[in-house]
Amino acid sequence: MKLLGVDTGGTFTDFVLYENGRVRIHKVLSTPHAPEAAILQGIADLGLDARGLRLVHGSTVATNAVLEGKGVRTLYIGNRGLEDLLAIGRQARRDLYDLQPPVPAPPVPPDRCLATGGRLAADGTVVEPLTETDLAGLRRAVEALRPEAVAINLLYSYLDDRFERAIEAVLPEGVFVARSSAVLPVAGEYERGIATWLNAWVGPLVSGYLRRLIEALPGARVAVMQSSGEAIAADLAGRQAVRLLLSGPAGGLTGARFVAGRSGESRLLTFDMGGTSTDVALIEGAPRLTSAGRIGPWPVAVPMVDMHTIGAGGGSIARLDEGGMLQVGPESAGAAPGPVCYGQGGTEPTVTDANLVLGRLLPDAFLGGRMHLDRTAAHAALAVLGQAMGCSAEEAAAGVIRVANAHMARALRVISVQRGIDPRGHTLVSFGGAGGLHVCALADALGMRRALVPAHAGVLSALGMLVTQPGRQLFRTWLRRLDVLSDAEVTRRLDALADEGRQSLREEGIADGAMEAGYSLDVRYCGQSATLNVPWEGVAACRQGFRERHRQRYGHSLDLPLEVVNLRVALQARGEPVTWETEPPAPGDRQDTTTQAWGIGRPVPVTARVGLLPGARLHGPALITETVATTWLAPGWSCEADRAGNLLLTRT
Repeated sequence: MKLLGVDTGGTFTDFVLYENGRVRIHKVLSTPHAPEAAILQGIADLGLDARGLRLVHGSTVATNAVLEGKGVRTLYIGNRGLEDLLAIGRQARRDLYDLQPPVPAPPVPPDRCLATGGRLAADGTVVEPLTETDLAGLRRAVEALRPEAVAINLLYSYLDDRFERAIEAVLPEGVFVARSSAVLPVAGEYERGIATWLNAWVGPLVSGYLRRLIEALPGARVAVMQSSGEAIAADLAGRQAVRLLLSGPAGGLTGARFVAGRSGESRLLTFDMGGTSTDVALIEGAPRLTSAGRIGPWPVAVPMVDMHTIGAGGGSIARLDEGGMLQVGPESAGAAPGPVCYGQGGTEPTVTDANLVLGRLLPDAFLGGRMHLDRTAAHAALAVLGQAMGCSAEEAAAGVIRVANAHMARALRVISVQRGIDPRGHTLVSFGGAGGLHVCALADALGMRRALVPAHAGVLSALGMLVTQPGRQLFRTWLRRLDVLSDAEVTRRLDALADEGRQSLREEGIADGAMEAGYSLDVRYCGQSATLNVPWEGVAACRQGFRERHRQRYGHSLDLPLEVVNLRVALQARGEPVTWETEPPAPGDRQDTTTQAWGIGRPVPVTARVGLLPGARLHGPALITETVATTWLAPGWSCEADRAGNLLLTRT
């Protein structure tokens, strides 16, 4: 069995190959203009034949298109009087006290918003029929405007989708169509409309990219990681582009949960620091999902892993603002030209350059020695910054690292402290190519005494792709008072929803006996709008579970009736377990050397991670190098290598 996990990042594309009980890792520079090119290059570098290969990858195509505003020409179809729904939005100010905020451009220009009949009431009755005249007029308008994609969002379509289906049936062939009743069949016309528009806006780009990748790998089984942490066959994913917006980060959380579990750790704070951004999340047994995520300025109500992202990565550019304040990010040097030390034309200093100047990266140990870092160029760039700051290049580099750490520590507090969770009871798990360089400082900032640097931390998102399984997140609005429902009635509705997902998984060749389903409900107090998700174990347990969660989240509970808002089913396939033994180091693998690090008055030991036996202990300051990452063990910290190949860090 050949399994290949691939994570397409902004700077590097990472590969983890599992074959015959062993893993191999690889990295290549990403090719943002054609992401499949980097994937095909890595497959060729690994000497793989596509036949018999199972590939699961995280795609950034949808994410980048949304963030860069580079979707396709899209039309929006809504009910009469509501064709400008997406422009109106929720009327929420970005800055509360700005009385004259700039007016943002609407998602869809007014001349591409079409109105039609087919309006339902909240109880599903027809308010305005959809006539043949309506359908003929829509077809003529679409033919005249010649879009690449169409988003259809009619009121209450989650109750009855016949009008949306009728519109889809008359649209010209070759146009990508997204129906709200298929993309997000839940209450909330604005959020449902945005999700449908996003799906249409980037859908042709995603489906085209996946088609090219599949055609270039004949005989391979290609799947894509969804934002919720389950894989979906690539030929099906193209129609559900909005579910891929956090594809790569979801792989990182899946990988973190897997490797930390091998070391007996289940309560985790994670931070994934790559070249462009840092993603932080909380895991207590399993990654949390949210339906209140955002991509750029847009709400995304489809289920996705609950994480917080900031523009701080190894490639984040350091500069002085107009007031002379040191800023780090969110602008990034990316893969091309990259940091100054890459020698590809970069001129502005980055976090990676700062770590190199401080001696926390070794010029000849990057990517296992396959890529030399130019310390002289990095020092010159930081000397220019330091001159403007009135300090040396090394002092400027230390300032860059402190600012970057402050950004990431603030993000970790958002996902923990601001939600009433004390991070000191968790283990900080760092991964991504740059994570190990900052893990000790971030743990110190949050008062945490334990951290974990996984095996293959620099490619952990790709490893997460490797260990994920196919699955689906299904949901539907079903507004009912909880106290008038029976256990059997709710279970029957959930079973029917689960059957829809099972049929989709059968199309991927998965047998019913290999599927597991988890049921839950979105519940709220009657008269309120905010919901909490509660596992379904019966009406009484649901009532009690909601009150406990409300008390934990908000500090109180009320003696008020409850209302069910949405039904949810998490469906996942059980696959063959992927496991491997950590290979013992060969004689001579551990060849300790020393280096000089700024601010440390004695030589700093340098240890190759591959040479660490289980139980081996190191004390900071020290550098631990590996092919795809480097760990800076700060003074006051020690680490121990365990049998799973992870490094367990402890504050001494």
